[in-house]
Amino acid sequence: MEDKDLIWEEISREHIVQDEWIDFRRSAYRYPDGRVFEPYYSYSRRDYTVIVASDEDGKYLCVRQFRQGIKEVTTEFPAGGIERNDGKEYGSREEAETALACARRELQEETGYTSDEWTHLLTIPSNATIADNYAYVYLAQNCRKISGQHLDETEYLDVKLLTGEEIEALIHQGKFQQSVHVMAWLLAKQEQQKMRSVKLSV
Repeated sequence: MEDKDLIWEEISREHIVQDEWIDFRRSAYRYPDGRVFEPYYSYSRRDYTVIVASDEDGKYLCVRQFRQGIKEVTTEFPAGGIERNDGKEYGSREEAETALACARRELQEETGYTSDEWTHLLTIPSNATIADNYAYVYLAQNCRKISGQHLDETEYLDVKLLTGEEIEALIHQGKFQQSVHVMAWLLAKQEQQKMRSVKLSV
């Protein structure tokens, strides 16, 4: 079966909420066999970055903050939305800052740290089932503190320096609660192992 034989055709769309923050939609789709399914809810929001950042001692910069979806304080990596020039939270990616510029800015704003060693690990759909935004995942090494935090007015977060072993323990205890951040950790470990192997072979 070819990909074209699996595609659903959107036959109607209603914008339930469409403001500067989100485009939340209700659609009707025609299956490949001709049947119609509705309602199907989806949304557009801005792309964002996730940064696996380690300091010069090899500890990882993590943040603790309240997440409304699960009503819990989470431990996760620094992250934040890519800013746009048109004041909206979604839309053409041509109107936005670069993902790397966002990652650098978010790392410093949330933790006060900066880095000169950046590696892009992956760009992946944030939630391919119902959303069209992407997560840009970066590794930042040998970070150094250059300032205090510069948080947005809605941000209340605490910075924690954790070892790799502590992050592993939190993940296995279900206390590192952001799925994309867990994936970012696994990718970062893989990349760092690759870097160590290259150094040893030189």
